[in-house]
Amino acid sequence: MRFNFVPLALLPCAGPVEMLRYPKTKRQTGSWSWWRRAAVAVSLSGMMGLLGCSRFSSDARQSPPATPPTTTAPTPSPDPTVISSATAAPTQQLLQQSWTAYRQRFIQADGRVIDREAGDRSTSEGQAYAMLRAVLSDDPSTFAKTLQWSENNLQRQANGKRTDQLWVWKWGRNEQGPNEPARWGAIDPNFASDADVDAITALILASRRWQKPEYLKLAQAKLQDLWRFSTVTAGGQRYLLPGPAAAFQQQTVIQLNPSYFAPYAFRLFAQVDPKHDWLSLVDSSYQALENSATLSAVGLPSDWVAVDTTTGEFQPLPLSGPLKSQYSFDAYRVWWRVAWDAELFDSAPAKAYLQKHSGFLQKQWRSQQKIPATFDLSGAPTVSYEATAQYAMLYPAWRLLDSAIATELWQRKLQPQYRNGFWDNNSAYYVQNLAWLGLLPPDTISPQLLQPR
Repeated sequence: MRFNFVPLALLPCAGPVEMLRYPKTKRQTGSWSWWRRAAVAVSLSGMMGLLGCSRFSSDARQSPPATPPTTTAPTPSPDPTVISSATAAPTQQLLQQSWTAYRQRFIQADGRVIDREAGDRSTSEGQAYAMLRAVLSDDPSTFAKTLQWSENNLQRQANGKRTDQLWVWKWGRNEQGPNEPARWGAIDPNFASDADVDAITALILASRRWQKPEYLKLAQAKLQDLWRFSTVTAGGQRYLLPGPAAAFQQQTVIQLNPSYFAPYAFRLFAQVDPKHDWLSLVDSSYQALENSATLSAVGLPSDWVAVDTTTGEFQPLPLSGPLKSQYSFDAYRVWWRVAWDAELFDSAPAKAYLQKHSGFLQKQWRSQQKIPATFDLSGAPTVSYEATAQYAMLYPAWRLLDSAIATELWQRKLQPQYRNGFWDNNSAYYVQNLAWLGLLPPDTISPQLLQPR
C-alpha cells in the first residue's frame, strides 16, 4: 500500500528493493485509471539503530494469528434507499452506504483491513483509514476492532519486546523459504508516519466523541514516539519525515512526502501533547508545501522531494530513482489534507495554498473537462488516463474555492463512478478511502470534536 520506504543508505542487513505495480483498471467511462500508484518498498531487516537486524515475525504477536484471508468476500446488495439520480453534491445517505459496503468487503470480522489489489495484505494506512472513517461515521464497534487488530498485529518489536507505540506499515503473507510454509505476519518493521498521524487523529476524535479516555491516553503515548522517531530539524525547520529518520535522512539530505503533512492533525496534537511543539509542524508543512511546489513549473505538489539540511533548499529527486518528484497518486492527498485545515480550522495559509496551487488543474478542467492522472515537473501530462482518486481529493479544495466547479466534478466524474456502494470497482481499496474522505461534508465533524475538553 502506501508506506513505501527507500532509504538513502541501506544497512548491511537490508533486504532487496521490492517493486509493486498495481494494474490499470478499465473505468466505466472508457478511459484508463491506475488505482494504486507504483509502490516501492525496501524491507529493512529490523528497525535501524533500534531493532538491529532481527526479523520481525508473526510469532512475536501477543494475540493468536488472525485467520488467513479468503480470496473472495460478498459484495453488498445495493441499498434501495439511496437515490441514484444526479445530485448537486454527495449525500450522507450515499456516504453511509459506501461505509457499509466497505466494511463488508474490506474489513474482516477481527478488524483486519484487506487490500485486495495487493495480495490481500494489510497496511497501517488501511487500518488508520478505517479508524478515521469509523469515528466520523459514529461506528464505535468497527473502530474498536480495527484498533485492536492493529495493536495486536502491527507492533514494532525487537527480541520479542515492543519497541515503541508506532505500527509496522506492512503485514501479509511472509514467504519463509522453498521448503517452509508461508506465514502471515509483519513483513516490514518500518512505520509510515502518515498512517500513524491518521490513527492518532482518529483516537483523539474517538476519545471526545464517545467519552473514551483510554483512547486519548493511547494517542498521547503514540505522539511521544512519533515526535521522537519521525521528526527532524533541517534548515532551521522541524519536519515530519515519512518514516524512520534512519531511512529518510543521510548526511545533509532528507526525503519528504508532502502528502503526509496534515496541519489539522498537528493542531489537534498540540491540544493533547504540550510537551512538543506540534504547531511548528503546521508552519513547516506550509513552508515545505510552498517550497516543493516551486520545483513544478505549474506549481503542483510532488509525491516526493529532497531537502538539503544545511541550506534548507528543496530539490527534485533523481529521475533514475524509484521515488519520483512528480504530481501523481501520493500528491493528490495534499488537496484533501490542506482543505481540511481550511474547513475545520479556518486556516488562512491553507486557503492561500489552495488558491495559488490548484489554478493549473482548474484551467485543465475548464478547457478539457478532464484532468490526466499524472504530470511531470514541466507541467506536461505523463499519461492519458484519469483517476477517480484525484477528482475526489480535488473536490474539497474546489468546494472551498469554486462551488460550481466542485459540482461539475461531482456530477461528471465522481457520481458516475459510484455503483452499489463502491467507486470504480469493489477491489479498489485506495480509491474507496480517498473518495469517501474527500467527499465528506465538513459539517460532519462537529466543532466540539476539535476542541479540548
